[in-house]
Amino acid sequence: MLNLIGSVSIAAALLGALAVLITGIAGGFNRKPGLIRAARYGLYFVFAAMTTAFITMEVALLTHDFSVEYVARVGSLETPPYYTAISLWSSLDGSILFWGWILSAYGALVAFVNRKSVSRLVPFAQGVLGFVGLFFFGLLTGPANPFGEVFPVPTNGPGPNPLLQNHPLMGLHPPMLYLGYVGLSVPFAFAVGALLSGKLDDEWIRSTRRWTVAAWAFLSVGIVAGGWWSYEVLGWGGYWAWDPVENASFLPWLTATAFLHSVMVQERRGMLKTWNLSLIIGTFLLTLFGTFLTRSGILDSVHAFTEGLIGPIFLSFIALVMVLSLILIAWRSDRLHAPGSLDAVVSRESTFILNNLLFVAFTFTVLLGTTFPLIVEAFNGSRVSVGPPYFNMVSIPIGVLLLFLMGVGPALPWRRTTPEKMKRAFLVPVVVGLATGLLGFVLGTRNFWPLVTFTFAGFVMATVVEEFRKGVSARRRIAGVSGPRALAQILTRNNSRYGGYIVHAGIVVIVVALAISGTWRFEREVTLQRGELAQIGDYGIVFDELWAEEQDHRFVVGATFSIFHDGKEAGTMQPRMNYYPNAQQPVGTPDVRSSLKEDLYLTLMAFDQEQGRHATIRAIVNPAVPWLWIGGMIVALGAILAVMPQRGSGRPAVSAAEIAFEEESAELVDEPAAVTV
Repeated sequence: MLNLIGSVSIAAALLGALAVLITGIAGGFNRKPGLIRAARYGLYFVFAAMTTAFITMEVALLTHDFSVEYVARVGSLETPPYYTAISLWSSLDGSILFWGWILSAYGALVAFVNRKSVSRLVPFAQGVLGFVGLFFFGLLTGPANPFGEVFPVPTNGPGPNPLLQNHPLMGLHPPMLYLGYVGLSVPFAFAVGALLSGKLDDEWIRSTRRWTVAAWAFLSVGIVAGGWWSYEVLGWGGYWAWDPVENASFLPWLTATAFLHSVMVQERRGMLKTWNLSLIIGTFLLTLFGTFLTRSGILDSVHAFTEGLIGPIFLSFIALVMVLSLILIAWRSDRLHAPGSLDAVVSRESTFILNNLLFVAFTFTVLLGTTFPLIVEAFNGSRVSVGPPYFNMVSIPIGVLLLFLMGVGPALPWRRTTPEKMKRAFLVPVVVGLATGLLGFVLGTRNFWPLVTFTFAGFVMATVVEEFRKGVSARRRIAGVSGPRALAQILTRNNSRYGGYIVHAGIVVIVVALAISGTWRFEREVTLQRGELAQIGDYGIVFDELWAEEQDHRFVVGATFSIFHDGKEAGTMQPRMNYYPNAQQPVGTPDVRSSLKEDLYLTLMAFDQEQGRHATIRAIVNPAVPWLWIGGMIVALGAILAVMPQRGSGRPAVSAAEIAFEEESAELVDEPAAVTV
C-alpha cells in the first residue's frame, strides 16, 4: 500500500511540475491572470504531493516495511529510530526524494510570498521552478524510484552505512546542505525569469536577496557541520581534507559568495549585469554538479558511472541548462549593457570586482583539482589522485588575499576616495593588524602564511569594529541616541549591512582557528599498559581499563583513560570502536575533550583482545578547534540578521542630510532604497 501511495504522489508531483512549467511561462508571456494563478496553485499542489511522498517514505522506514525497495536497502530492525528516520538521505533514491521535497517546499513558499505580486518576473520564475522540478520528479518516477516493490519481502535489511549512524550530526549536516543547494534554485529561477521577460533591471536581484542569503547561510552551516561531523566521527583528527564530496559543497558556496558581493555593485552603480546573471546560473549548475559527483557513482569509478542511468541523465540536464542559459543571455545581450562605469581604481566597486575575480579563480582551482582524476581515468584508465598539497598551494594565497579584501571593501566609499579619507579609514585597522601579526610572531609563529593570516585577520576585525563604531556615532548625531540603544537601531534599521559585518567577523574567527590549529597541532601515537601514564603536551593520560558493550545495532569496545591537566585530575575519556553487523571494518568513535583554548582528541587504534592489558591510542592536542564551530555559529547569526525584515521598512526614506552624513562617515548602505529611520 505504501508503495502505491508513494509512487502515485511522485507521479502527481511530476504532472503538477509540468503544469507549472507550461502555465508559468505562458502566463509570463501573455500576462493572463488565470494562467499566473494556475502556476501558483500548481506549486501548492506539487508541495502537497511531495509532502505525501516524503511522509509515506518516513512511515515506511519507521515501520520497517521491507516491501518498499528503499527500506529493504537501507533499513534494519536494529537501527535506532533516530538513525532510521534520517536514513532517508543515506542513499541515492532517498536523497533525491528529499531534494525533491525541499524543492517543492521552496516553490510553494515562493508562490505564497509573491501571491499578490504583479511583477512580470514571478510567473516566469514559477515556471522555471516547475522545469527544475520536472527533472527531479522525473528521476523519482524512473531510475531513482524509491517506492519499488520487493518480493519476496525480506524479514530484515542491512541498515544504513555505519558511518551515517555513528553520530547525531548526520541529522543536521545533509539537511543544511540540501536547504542550501536547493535554495539556490530560487535566485536562478528569477534570473532566468528576468532573461525571459526582458526585465533586466535590479528587480530580480531585490526579489531574491533574502532567498540567496538564506540559501548561502544554510550551505555555510552545512559545510561547517560536515567538518564537525568528520572531526567527531572519522578519527583522523582533522575537519577538512579537500575530499571530492567536501569540494562538491564548497564550489557553489564560493560562487554564491561572489554573487552576494557583486550584486551590490549592480544595485549601486548599474554595473556587472551579465556577470551577475552568469554567476547565479553558474552557482546553480555547480549545485547540480555537486549532486552529480556524489550521487552518480563517478567518484568510485568512471566505469561504474557509465553502468547506471543516473549519472548520464544528470550530466545531460547540466548540459541542457547551460546551453539554454547561454542562449537566453545571447538573446538579451542588447539589454545587458551596463550604464555605470568604474570611476576610480581605489573604490568599493573595484574591490568587489577584484573580490569576484579571486572567488572565480578559487572556484576554478578547486574544480580542476576535483575533476582532474576523473578526466585522466576517462581518457587512459589510470587512477590518480589530487591531494591536499595541491589545494593548499593554490588556495591559501587566494584565501589570504580575500581575507585582506574583506577588510578593505567596507572601509572604502563608492566611486572614488581621497588620500585623507583613506588615512582616516585605514590607520587604526593597519595598526591593529600589524600588532596582531607581531603578537603571532612573539608567540612562536614563524611560517609566512600563518603570520600574514593573523595580520590580515586583525586588520579585518578592526574594520568591522570601526564600521559598528561609525554606525553608532551616526545614530547619535541623527537620532540623539547612543550606547546599546544606538547599536540596536543600526542592527534593526540596516540589518542587511550589519548582518554582513557579523558574517565577516565569523569568517575571521574561522580563518584564525584554521591557522592556529594548523600551526600548533601536536600529535602522538602511543601504546599504554594498564595503569601506565603517557605525557601529551600539558596532558597526562593513564590507561584504566578496556570494556565492551552489546547495543541493539552494534557491538562496542571502548577504553577508559584518566586525564590529568597541569598535574590536576580532569576527568576521564572513552574512545571506542564500533562493530556493525554488515561492516567489514570497525568504525571508530574518538573522544574529544573541548575547551575554549584547545581540544584533547583520543582515538582508539588497537587493543589487547585477549586480556585487555594494553591499548594503542592516537592523542592529538588541537588548539583553537572549538572556535571553528563558534565561528560557524557567528556566521549563521549574521546571516539570520541579514535576512530579517528591516524595521520601519514601510516608513519614508531617510532625509538627504542623513544620507550625506552616512556617506561622509563611509556608512554607505547596500540597499539605498530600503534604508529607513
